[in-house]
Amino acid sequence: MGLSMTDEGNTLPQHVAIIMDGNGRWAKAQGLSRVEGHRKGAGRVRDVVEWASDAGVKQVSLYAFSTENWKRPKSEVTALMTLMATLLPLEIKRMNERGARLLTLGDTSKLPWIARKALDKTCKATENNSNIDVILCLNYGGHQEILEGVKQFCASFHDDISKTEALKHLNEDMFRSLLGRDHILPVDLLIRTGGERRISNFHLWDAAYAELYFTDRLWPEYNKTDFHAALDDFASRERRFGRTSEQLKGEIEDE
Repeated sequence: MGLSMTDEGNTLPQHVAIIMDGNGRWAKAQGLSRVEGHRKGAGRVRDVVEWASDAGVKQVSLYAFSTENWKRPKSEVTALMTLMATLLPLEIKRMNERGARLLTLGDTSKLPWIARKALDKTCKATENNSNIDVILCLNYGGHQEILEGVKQFCASFHDDISKTEALKHLNEDMFRSLLGRDHILPVDLLIRTGGERRISNFHLWDAAYAELYFTDRLWPEYNKTDFHAALDDFASRERRFGRTSEQLKGEIEDE
């Protein structure tokens, strides 16, 4: 799987990133607990993977638990981790039938043991699948990811000479290799449900040229029509990557 940006002429995003917002508000409106909202939202994850796979999308990343989410009530965090540990292994059969491979992004070492065990089991059981990657972003934050990359870069210095050489050759591709994203395509389309208009520390590096799409639909109510509306919106956009419309159309030369 190549890691180049989606070509300007490609009307289908190869990597769709989703901020799954609105579980709590949906649950409150139904008179249910927030945990029930998260449980309902988990079903949408299964659906969106199928919709994306059928459409030809190669990767879907899901903002499942941010570095800031540890600030939530302890009971909710515990329930989220238990829910993930319970539901993930149950999805292995379906993921293998769909050809979906589970990957993670973020510092999963900080997750409770039961959650890590479920993640490891599911990743291992689906590692040979190649139709679509499902990337769970867990204990993930864009600021923290970039800081870790800087720390790794600085750790490569052995003396002033190596520091000078490293700085001389530092470029975007080299720095990206320090972020642990070798298996992840740059984000083409970033969707946020729930009505908020911000990206909340998600994919700060790789969403630099992503198309942003916001919907008021709460995540538990998100449906196939909503997903395809986002894909259609993406297809209608002109992705210039710094160039002009005339250059893309071949009306003028690049030089």
